[in-house]
Amino acid sequence: MSFSPPVPFNIFDYFLGDRLREGHGTRRAIVWDGGSMTYAQVHEASGRYASVLLEEGVRPEERVIVALPDGPAFVTAFFGILRAGAVVVMVNPDLRADQIRAFYDYTRARTVFVGADSADAFREATRGAAHAPSLLEVDGPAFSTRLEAASPDAATFPSHPDDAAIWLFSGGTTGLPKAVVQPHRSYANTTECYGKGVLGIGPDDVTLSVPKLFFGYATGINLLFPFSVGATAALFPERCTAETLFEKIETFRPTLLVNVPTMVNHLVSDPTAHERDLSSLRLATSAGEALPVDLHRRWDDLFGVPLLDGLGTAEMWHVFLSNRPGDVRPGTLGRAVPGFEVQARSEEGVEVPRGSVGRLWVRGASRAIAYWQRMDETLRAFHGEWYASSDMIRMDADGYVTYEGRADDMLKVGGKWLSPKALEDCLQEHPAVKEVAVVGVKNESGLVIPKAFVVPSPPGDACDGLAAELQRWAKERLEPYKYPRAVAFVDALPRTHLGKVDRGALSRAGAPSAPPHAP
Repeated sequence: MSFSPPVPFNIFDYFLGDRLREGHGTRRAIVWDGGSMTYAQVHEASGRYASVLLEEGVRPEERVIVALPDGPAFVTAFFGILRAGAVVVMVNPDLRADQIRAFYDYTRARTVFVGADSADAFREATRGAAHAPSLLEVDGPAFSTRLEAASPDAATFPSHPDDAAIWLFSGGTTGLPKAVVQPHRSYANTTECYGKGVLGIGPDDVTLSVPKLFFGYATGINLLFPFSVGATAALFPERCTAETLFEKIETFRPTLLVNVPTMVNHLVSDPTAHERDLSSLRLATSAGEALPVDLHRRWDDLFGVPLLDGLGTAEMWHVFLSNRPGDVRPGTLGRAVPGFEVQARSEEGVEVPRGSVGRLWVRGASRAIAYWQRMDETLRAFHGEWYASSDMIRMDADGYVTYEGRADDMLKVGGKWLSPKALEDCLQEHPAVKEVAVVGVKNESGLVIPKAFVVPSPPGDACDGLAAELQRWAKERLEPYKYPRAVAFVDALPRTHLGKVDRGALSRAGAPSAPPHAP
């Protein structure tokens, strides 16, 4: 089922140019509050962006940063970069100046597309940067005039399928994330295998995303997948809250919602959830962090919309493990997406028996080229066709995969391995637990013990009695050694810039950044 691209092959044509050749120029490509653009309008605007880049002296394969909120400028700049044969580097527009400077030096980007709200920070970052790009403020009057004067007829560069198309960034909790260099073929391959094959994306779909477009997860389902079939992507720039998301669903009437477990929790916990109309949705996806079984059941009971939990990595671009419509097993990541092969392997790289925990290995035609300027890490992660992840999984006899956490998060307690996720899933089922994270911390004797950081439900309902109750709860449901030796109650769990629980912060400090209710 893997996609075999022709030569040359530029995904600008695969996702946008081909829609016009198919006669879909008048179809709605994107919608936002108060506006919309057809495929023909996006195509024309992308040509103007490509022409501006050529005027700037940007050459094929050079990097161009997109630091824009979700909206028409992001989409048209994105496709303009690809059309010119350059490489898209998507970054969070809300970064600090020191973080931006690090991206400048690392990517050696020639140009940056930025909005007025972020322009000052990006401009400040050019001072002292080893590689200072030109800044184009897309919503400024000077750029608007320039864009209007630019030719919409820029030619599509004849890229090779293996040329770099988009850089993605791994989600580290410290330092600068490493860039994952992905070629054109990867984006078309996963669109065929997962977007069309599993999600069944079609021209009548309307997509809506919780994560913003600069996350690869959202870039796929809320931009590239719909564009591959002439569907519509709904965009909004503001921060996503439960209230905001309910309003956008009622406004745009999406058929496919791109979700994450944290927002699933916010939605089902919202006091108005039972009054909200989600009837337009045919599917919702979940990825980015583990989806607890209890949370999945609450979603099913409240909304009844199939929720497809899955897993993907920047190294394979997108989702390659997923539940399927009509085949959802809560608590699992489903099975390998057709076109991909997944195995659980030992530290020595040997496949482990079904039912045993091992490191995730995956192969398929969406494998990245390398980590940029990270040769040692590239050699450790990529083995021929295979990518060896740091994710730990367990695969049953039927091929359904259960996520067991990150290899770095696994704890050895009393000489035995403990998966923090297994303990988290157990504690999450207790009615007094809203959220929980388990990490290893050192006790007074210097030994590593599992400690649970719990957000109680209702808020503020924490006491020593509840801590003891949670310990008993785990002992009764898991092997005796797997209970939390310590329990702390917190108002919220600290999170990384990707919205994932910041386990590093919990482990390093021995306590979360939010003030605890009880020691």
